[in-house]
Amino acid sequence: MTLSQRTIGVVTGGGDCPGLNAAIRAIVHAGKRQHGWKVIGVPDSFSGLIWPEKCRELTFESTRGILPLGGTILGTTNSKDPFAFPVVEAGRTSVCDYSQRCIEGIRQLGIEALIVIGGNGTLAIAERFARCGVNIVAIPKTIDNDLQCTDVTLGFDSALHIATEAVDRLHSTAESHHRVMIVEMMGRDAGWIALYAGTAGGADVILIPEIPFKIESVCAAIRRREALGRTFTVIAIAEGARMPERDAAGSPLPKAAPGQAAQTLMHAIRERLQKEVRVTVLGHLQRGGTPSPADRILAARFGAAAVDLVQRDGYGQMVALRGTKIEAVPIAAAIDPVRLVDLENDVLQTARAIGINFGDES
Repeated sequence: MTLSQRTIGVVTGGGDCPGLNAAIRAIVHAGKRQHGWKVIGVPDSFSGLIWPEKCRELTFESTRGILPLGGTILGTTNSKDPFAFPVVEAGRTSVCDYSQRCIEGIRQLGIEALIVIGGNGTLAIAERFARCGVNIVAIPKTIDNDLQCTDVTLGFDSALHIATEAVDRLHSTAESHHRVMIVEMMGRDAGWIALYAGTAGGADVILIPEIPFKIESVCAAIRRREALGRTFTVIAIAEGARMPERDAAGSPLPKAAPGQAAQTLMHAIRERLQKEVRVTVLGHLQRGGTPSPADRILAARFGAAAVDLVQRDGYGQMVALRGTKIEAVPIAAAIDPVRLVDLENDVLQTARAIGINFGDES
């Protein structure tokens, strides 16, 4: 094998998730072992390119032991778009286009290709850089699993494990105290986590953004369970679930923000059924902790495939899992629009078949 002396960069952007470090490690090992490349780690998403002196070389030693670690050793941010970078001066915030500074940073570091690991927002920025002439290869990462063109994104399986365990644990305390338990999961636009974790954990009701629901339908499901002698109900709700604008009496309901959807639903159920209702908001617990075995393997496959794409000059593309194979797809096709749960989705239809209520039944 002839080794070529090339330098590539690695960026992690957007929300963190389990599996990022495993992907970084795979890129370093594949790049160095197969091709003898130098790998530069860019800290704090694209911000590290604005100040290239903060970047550092990644080696076997510096990536030793990171495979099972959550988060990202490079750091990340989801609020500093280099094309509209927030700058605070004299107490005032202005927006500056620092994209050219990033491109200059890439040149200064001698980076020939940039592997970007991110979700919709990060990859949208990466695609803009690609249109500016930067050699970009992307890896899909988001616990929300809402990128197009890939069957699954890095981080989803780990988040699913955490959410499913929460549903499992709530069952016992819900049954012991004869309560309604509501667990809120991430999913601002797409309900993949709530759908899969709710189905895996045996939730009685699942509420997701893709299916508008009625408070009355949820209450009816609780009543039906009580009529069968089931004195408790477990509800899985995505943070972006579409709350009804008004209740049955025509009174307006408050619009729920992320972290408040479960609370809003709790008050509505209490008012109608006079039952004990408790809320658990998982929030960033879903992002943290060690990656699942499936995510570690996916990270290794994505990392090695991204290095292979760079070797073949397959720029402007994202590695994707389609069926059982890793393929390359255009970044632009993966980021727009957000991948929502199809109402004909097999898991959704299975959930309905086994009796799970989605709040849209009369």
